[in-house]
Amino acid sequence: MNVRRILARAAFACAATFVTAAAVFHPAQAAPVAVPSVAAPRFTVEVVGQGPDVILIPGLASSAAVWDDTVKQLQGRYRLHVIQVAGFAGAPAGANAEGPVIQPTVDALDGYIKSARLKSPAVIGHSMGGLMGLMLARQHPEDVGRLMVVDSLPFYAMVFSPAATVETVKPQAAAMRDRTVSATPEAWSAMETAMMARLVKSPEGLKSATAATIASDPSVVGRALYDDLTTDLRGELASIKTPTTMLYPWDPAIAPQAAFDQLYTGAYAPMTQAKVKRIDGSYHFIMLDQPAAFAFEVESFLK
Repeated sequence: MNVRRILARAAFACAATFVTAAAVFHPAQAAPVAVPSVAAPRFTVEVVGQGPDVILIPGLASSAAVWDDTVKQLQGRYRLHVIQVAGFAGAPAGANAEGPVIQPTVDALDGYIKSARLKSPAVIGHSMGGLMGLMLARQHPEDVGRLMVVDSLPFYAMVFSPAATVETVKPQAAAMRDRTVSATPEAWSAMETAMMARLVKSPEGLKSATAATIASDPSVVGRALYDDLTTDLRGELASIKTPTTMLYPWDPAIAPQAAFDQLYTGAYAPMTQAKVKRIDGSYHFIMLDQPAAFAFEVESFLK
């Protein structure tokens, strides 16, 4: 099997589970300026700790709990804004109950940052959350002091073909969306259980991540997945000047190391200021599979 086909298989496994401005603010410990509550939010926020601001954005169909270890690591020195996207991990769908998900949520993040008067916070986003971080840095550079992208690409379909475009990928993306939205509860649970086993290596992490994705609203996940697959930032990367760290995983069970190195370093080459680093022994959820290595990289990133 050739390298690109191997990558495509790995990517399809990830994509099958991946996935106006408004947010609800739930202060936990610290109490910055609260944004107004609204009836139909795009996300909710838990604020924990004291110090410089850090925003944590989980990926598609993921729970904010994927950041639990990071919160424990940082809360004594940083003020953490932990995002839970509406419709994921059992959270009510809110404004994500219909229509696009990713761009409106980015708009909501911009609104939250400005309403809470955060000053150039650090942003850490996993998977779809990493894509949102890139979009936020591109569209609202004043919102992001520095950015960490955890296993996300500027255009996901590039793993299928270097010649892929939004138009060529739309039929496949629509089919995946429709299959996800129409899944019965039984089919949804079986599909996500099988797919998550390819995305999380840690047995304990796999259990929690699988529960979160099964609890997610298939309609929200399907539409967010479509957004993810049809968003192409390749032509905009060079315009992003935010200091960026990009972490990507590798494990022999996924694909040849050289293939992943070429994919990720090539994808982020236009961002000359970006630091691109591989984390070995991990599947897609680096923070769950290699928590010590991830914690080290977060410390380095914030310093």
